[in-house]
Amino acid sequence: MNQPVIDFLLSRRSKPIGELKEPGPSDADIRTMLTAAARVPDHGRLAPWRFILYRGEARHRVGEALAALAEKREGELPEHRRQQELARFSRAPLVVGVVSVPRDHPKVPDWEKFLSGGAAAMNLLIAAGALGYGASWITNWYADDEEGKRILGIAPAERVVGFVHIGTYDGTTPERPRPELADIVSDYAGPWQG
Repeated sequence: MNQPVIDFLLSRRSKPIGELKEPGPSDADIRTMLTAAARVPDHGRLAPWRFILYRGEARHRVGEALAALAEKREGELPEHRRQQELARFSRAPLVVGVVSVPRDHPKVPDWEKFLSGGAAAMNLLIAAGALGYGASWITNWYADDEEGKRILGIAPAERVVGFVHIGTYDGTTPERPRPELADIVSDYAGPWQG
């Protein structure tokens, strides 16, 4: 039994993105996180996901492009909204885009490949925390917008699994309510009756 792993999983919490600061992960830590992220169930060994690193000045260029796209969609933005869009990818030192990549296979359904991408995002989140970083996994309006995806380097046939924001966090994250197991677990009782 590996009790420290169980204790870590039972205490895992997402950190507030706006409070993720420098220093960000080193190249060695990023490699470790991505290696862990790629060790997920993957029916057919298809690697139906990929990772995009948004760091350094690129985060600000993405914010400028997203702010321009938001104005194109919504009209002139109030200053607070414009600042919000400008900062989308620069609040944390590193943002990792987890992208579901279509890979045809006669025996592996698309939904299963997408779930493998979700497992990769979760492993990334856990690895970041295990290395001592704060992290948070989100999507946003640009994840389902074709032009937003293009700006972010995502091909039309690909789907966003999520964006994992990673940085140093020195605060305390309060516990949030979690579901009661009695409300979400049952023993099999036969076919669904409706």
